[in-house]
Amino acid sequence: MRTDKRIDATLQDVTYKIIGAAMAVHNALRPGLKESAYHRALSHELERAGLSYEEERPVEIFLDGAAIGLPHLDHLVADSIIVEEKAFSHLLTNEEVAQVITYLAVTSLSVGLLLNFGRASLQYKRILPPKNFTAWRNRIRRYVWTPKQV
Repeated sequence: MRTDKRIDATLQDVTYKIIGAAMAVHNALRPGLKESAYHRALSHELERAGLSYEEERPVEIFLDGAAIGLPHLDHLVADSIIVEEKAFSHLLTNEEVAQVITYLAVTSLSVGLLLNFGRASLQYKRILPPKNFTAWRNRIRRYVWTPKQV
């Protein structure tokens, strides 16, 4: 396992276990299913790995003091790592990375994992928050559901 000095050893160990669980899911199911199937299978593998997690964790987002939406994290593992799952046949783009960075910004967590089960090989990215979130503020609205004003 390659170490990253920007995150502590405990978080590195947990991210390593999550990636291992995701690889087990990908090896068992292969690409071609809907994201929800990989989501359920990953929950099963996280449990088998002895990791605590929460599925579809709602996170309220505020912008300039106003509540603007309520996204749901696919998985929050060990109360510290955001896991976002995709099932795209294309390579992950900066838009998917931006989604995880947005979640890191609104939760103040220090690490996220972006997983793509839709390719021949599992694609994964460990994402850390940027030093300056200002550039991401304009992207926040893109990733949240906002109730219609009555």
